[in-house]
Parts: sequence; C-alpha cells; structure tokens
Amino acid sequence: MQDQYRTVARAGVHETEINRSRFRCALAPAATEQEAREFVAAVRKEHADATHNCWAYVIGADASVQKASDDGEPGGTAGVPMLQMLLRRDMRYVVAVVTRYYGGVKLGAGGLIRAYGGTVGEALDSVGTLTRRRFRLATVTVDHQRAGKIQNDMRSTGREVRDVRYGEEVTIEIALPDTDVEAFRSWLADATAGTARFEPGGETYGDV
Repeated sequence: MQDQYRTVARAGVHETEINRSRFRCALAPAATEQEAREFVAAVRKEHADATHNCWAYVIGADASVQKASDDGEPGGTAGVPMLQMLLRRDMRYVVAVVTRYYGGVKLGAGGLIRAYGGTVGEALDSVGTLTRRRFRLATVTVDHQRAGKIQNDMRSTGREVRDVRYGEEVTIEIALPDTDVEAFRSWLADATAGTARFEPGGETYGDV
C-alpha cells in the first residue's frame, strides 16, 4: 500500500474563459469507481446543453483505476490531459469533469490540451487538496485508573484516538503511522507498568 496520497479537500467548481469558450471544471472526491461515474453522470445531466462534458478520474491509493473521456473533442486533447494533470499532482480518489461551452473560436489541438489540463490544475488550486496517510489501527486495553491519563498523553503527542469503550476495562482504539508502532508499544508498556494490552489491527488512511 502507498504510505500516503493526495485528494481534493471537498467538491467544488472552477470556471474560466479561453478564447470565448467557457471551461467549467467540477471536482469531487470519489471513494469508488461507481461514485466517480455517478458524479460524471450528474454533471452531464446538469449541463446537457454544453458542447462537451469531458472527464477523468483516478481511484485507488496506488492509482490502480485511471479512466478518461474526450466526449467528442479530438482524440487525446481533453480527457488525457485532464488525467495527466491529476496524476502529476499525485491526486487519488478524485473525479474531474470539464464542461465546455463553445465560444466560436477553434483552439487547435495544442490549445485544447492546455485548456483542459490547465482548467483542472486551476480547479485543484481553487478547491484545495489534502494529504491522507496510511495508519495502522490498534486497540489498547487498560484499567480505569490509568485510562484517563493514557488518553490525554496520546492526544497531547498527536496520536489519533478513534474510539473509547468502557467496560470492566477501558478499550481505546487508535490509529498510528506504521513507523510509530514499536515506539508506541514501548511507551505504553512504560506508562502502564506493563499492564496495558496492545493489539495491532488492519490499515486505513487518515488526514495528515
């Protein structure tokens, strides 16, 4: 798995005009290819009167799914430069749709490539991006007497406490960078005189 990737901070739209043509880029996070396709379909429906609705998306932290469409523009002048811009920016789990309203001036192949790729780049700058990092999920089980201090110490050192459950003992679910697991295990043993139990679990991605 990739240690980290970037994605869009939120859904958003950026519009620009190039030689009288309107280029409107709609961006959105997409957890699955199905979500990406649904977003494309929604934008196409909203702008059914547009000259073109070109799109590209990248799904997977390792960019395992990459798709693009020129939607009637000359081959390779729209979807591919959009996709290349997403990949150049290390974007993952993201979908982009550039809607073009033709303004009467032909841009030529080079102009189209610059327009479509550039509009996606400007939209990424406008909407904003965030970095997500791979974390190891783990469970800490500790007695009630030590639980409060352990939680406070975890939070004060920037470790992510995801859930706390109270029973006969206190179960704390946390997320750690892989590189921090052994150091955390040692710290926990020292902090609880060896009484806490530490169980590593699966992996997930979280905001840095």
